[in-house]
Amino acid sequence: MGFVTRASAGAGQLVDIHGDNMAETEQQLKQQLVQCIRMLEQADIIDYNGHASIRVGDDRMYINIGTCQRSLLTVADICTIDMEGNVIEGNGKPPLEFHLHAGIYRARPDVKAVVHAHPKWSTFLTMVGKSYAPVYAQGTLVYPLPMLDSPNSINNKGMADRLAATLADRPAAIMKSHGAVLVGKSIVEAFVLANYLEENAYRQYMALQIGKPYCFNDHEIAMCREKLWNDVLFKRTWDHFSAKLK
Repeated sequence: MGFVTRASAGAGQLVDIHGDNMAETEQQLKQQLVQCIRMLEQADIIDYNGHASIRVGDDRMYINIGTCQRSLLTVADICTIDMEGNVIEGNGKPPLEFHLHAGIYRARPDVKAVVHAHPKWSTFLTMVGKSYAPVYAQGTLVYPLPMLDSPNSINNKGMADRLAATLADRPAAIMKSHGAVLVGKSIVEAFVLANYLEENAYRQYMALQIGKPYCFNDHEIAMCREKLWNDVLFKRTWDHFSAKLK
């Protein structure tokens, strides 16, 4: 399943967009993107930076403009661009790191949405060369987590291609002393994985202060994935954060 927020619906009301409901509107998709970014900001996963996008067809995307206030984001802050960053519609320019999104979309036809954030706990791990470990059930969904061995901004095609190669077929990657990227078949999925990644990193960091944390073994990881990689559970996580949205 995939979900979009109806323009007329409340913050937590999502609608299946597959099957007979493929006629989702531009407004609905943009509103869902707005909701994702605002929830990430409220969860302290993004701040005055960070961006998310939804692929539109083969050569376009919706993405927040670079100068927007993430905590007060509206549909007016979403622009439509092509994969070269040319603005097709909107009231501003995309972030300088639009290349990050375009590079992943070029390399991954299966990806329909991308989130890039600068979350604290997972970034702390990269600063000291500590690998992300599966210490939390939901956190296993993005393990193993590849790392781009560069703190540089993904603001050109070369860096975007390096990141896409690092990500490969995984749902997430981190960048040394920089941040994280999450991808999914919907913005709901990418949002939820961002929260799972950061919660796992937080628990790993805190456990390291008092000892060596337990890491899930291969069998336990497989069991977690079988149970937790589930659109119904993803929607429940989305709804949890949606209910708290101010």
